[in-house]
Amino acid sequence: MSTLDVTDPVCGMRTDIPSRWLAHDHEGHTVYFCSQHCLDAFVREPRKYLTERRGPAAATPAADDTRTYTCPMHPEVRQVGSGSCPKCGMALEPLDPAAGDPDQENPEYRTMLKRFRVAAVLSVPIVLIAMRHMLGLGSLAHLVSPRSWQLVELALATPVVIWAGWPFHQRAWRSVVRRSPNMFTLIGLGTAMAFGYSLVAALWPELFPASLRDNHGLVGVYFEAAAVIVALVLLGQVLELRARSSTSAAIRSLLDLAPKLARRIDADGTEVDVHLDAVHIGDRLRVRPGEKVPVDGVVVEGTSHVDESMLTGEPVPISRGPGDRVVGATINGTGSLVIEAEKVGNETMLARIVAMVAAAQRSRAPIQRTADRVAAWFVPAVIVIAVVAGGCWLTFGPEPRLAYALVASVSVLIIACPCALGLATPMSIIVASGRGAAAGVLFRNAEAIETLRQVDTLVVDKTGTLTEGKPRLTDVAPAPGWAAIDLLRLAAAVENASEHPLAQAVVGGARDRGVVPDNVQDFTSHTGLGVSGAVGGRTVLVGTAALLDGHGVEVSATAVTTAAGLREAGKTVMHVAVDGAFAGSLGVADPIKPTTGEAIARLHRDGIRIIMLTGDNAATARAVAAPLGIDEIVAGMLPAAKAELVKQLQATGRKVAMAGDGINDSPALAQADVGIAMGTGTDVAIESAQVTLVRGDLRGIARARSLSRATMRNIKQNLFFAFVYNALGVPIAAGVLYPVLGILLSPMIAAAAMSLSSVSVISNALRLRRAAL
Repeated sequence: MSTLDVTDPVCGMRTDIPSRWLAHDHEGHTVYFCSQHCLDAFVREPRKYLTERRGPAAATPAADDTRTYTCPMHPEVRQVGSGSCPKCGMALEPLDPAAGDPDQENPEYRTMLKRFRVAAVLSVPIVLIAMRHMLGLGSLAHLVSPRSWQLVELALATPVVIWAGWPFHQRAWRSVVRRSPNMFTLIGLGTAMAFGYSLVAALWPELFPASLRDNHGLVGVYFEAAAVIVALVLLGQVLELRARSSTSAAIRSLLDLAPKLARRIDADGTEVDVHLDAVHIGDRLRVRPGEKVPVDGVVVEGTSHVDESMLTGEPVPISRGPGDRVVGATINGTGSLVIEAEKVGNETMLARIVAMVAAAQRSRAPIQRTADRVAAWFVPAVIVIAVVAGGCWLTFGPEPRLAYALVASVSVLIIACPCALGLATPMSIIVASGRGAAAGVLFRNAEAIETLRQVDTLVVDKTGTLTEGKPRLTDVAPAPGWAAIDLLRLAAAVENASEHPLAQAVVGGARDRGVVPDNVQDFTSHTGLGVSGAVGGRTVLVGTAALLDGHGVEVSATAVTTAAGLREAGKTVMHVAVDGAFAGSLGVADPIKPTTGEAIARLHRDGIRIIMLTGDNAATARAVAAPLGIDEIVAGMLPAAKAELVKQLQATGRKVAMAGDGINDSPALAQADVGIAMGTGTDVAIESAQVTLVRGDLRGIARARSLSRATMRNIKQNLFFAFVYNALGVPIAAGVLYPVLGILLSPMIAAAAMSLSSVSVISNALRLRRAAL
């Protein structure tokens, strides 16, 4: 394989050859990337970058598959176009089922199906000829000489073994050249031994000792075994590829939710239907009754009820009006809405869900290391067992010893195929990721799926996690000498530059009272404390008493008393200082989510200890936590302190999950064993977490834990089945039952058992699609 220079074809940056981000183009060249971002760009539009790199003539041949493919067992393997994995030999599958034509069939499946049909048609007469005497066809058999029958078998078996089985021989040879033995090493070696032995026996029987020749001077052949093995392995590949393709059904079903067109309102008021790719941020779109919302946006006109069950799983439509956000692919009810597009293309919630599900499906769970360690030694061990078994039959077996030795060795090689072992974990992870997405739970990687079931402590943020995250301004308490409207105008001006829910509550409350915020300069966010800025030449601070104290501003005794009363009522208090002097306080109430109580109760039944961390005052925190029955409250926490507390809990042996939605939760989300972000929260929080609850419903944590437990049970069932299958199958194939029961496994039965083992593992993994959460 030739190697291109190591300049990233997407961004032009130089990168080291040992880069972990690489792919192969349709000509077999290795293409390197400086980052996962560039690789993903190449995956989405390979034609574009191949054209820029080598010119239009060399871009992509017509009718070629330009999708990027990967191996389910080795997700680091990626190449443009279908093929086989250089490590395990398995057929590759599309990296992103969203790329290309969704109805495009896997070319590997088409190839294997065609080869299987030919192998099946030719194998049937070979078996009939081999069993002619057992089937009562003796009179017909005498019409043709025994040697001629062998030659007919040879003629029929040759295209089956050579042409139909060619992919297996190729993969077996590559595994030897690359010193990476795999399932196809065993299949190739077994079929080659059976066919090679039979070929020599049919054409040159005189080379064999007299003890192996019959009355006609012929040696027994195993063309039917070699042909049927190839046909059965091809059948197993066809069934496996078909089953594996169904694991990406979750992603395809999500993609089908998105509408193809949007009705855009142009500047002159004209409405025109455009393709979704033509929608840009800021465009105004009409969503008529019964239509799907085309992109993520905010309602600017109209009211309606929107069915968001594709996100929440809840069938009850949600009321939406001016100022409310709507998500692409949700279904509008009976009202007409005009929305302004906020996120389009790959930035929409649906696109991010698809990306996260695809990434989770490609990741590897820690439990996979067990299978990897076994597989690393498995194939060489099987080859040794096959050699030892053959040697024992040659030394101690009955006549014809060579024939028995060949049958035992081939059966061991075929039945011990490690495909089921390799598929045990990745197939369950792939299906579980899709099942989670359907339930509104997005796993970033397989490790999160495995770890979540072990969590015994849940640390939760208050605002936006336990509460709705849509606080409302309820109280304006100006200091003497200040008018409420002036206090609110200055505070809203500074808060208008912040994305925190409390800040938006102040801005919204000001507008509801007819106050238009002024412009702010020199805006600064003091993480966990508040904000500051210059408004009309005046320095304004809005935040906690600690923020004001840090700037030398003293809160009056009256304000302290007022604030205490607000906090006891469960309200958050923000103090305001102007030009170094205290100006007043603001009270904000954030109602508890209706589903929070149910979620906490379910988690308690699950044995989870729940700790609420908040930067808010202890009195406010108690007012929220008390009716929910939360086990422990830690108030007045800065972001770094939240992460430190999580670390302390981990040091005591606790498995900690952290649930939050804001930028200030990001350090703790990253520190936790499992970080859980609210899908309604900030992008930073979502990027810091391993699990995202699409609609921010804490009941999703209980669902995710149920799925985690079901997935690990499923993986252990698969691994147990694979291990037991080989532990029993290999000795039987080697002939340990022959001295007792006279049973020696046929290579054909071994091939059927090997294929069915892989299909059984996949079928068991697919049961997760119906797992109760």
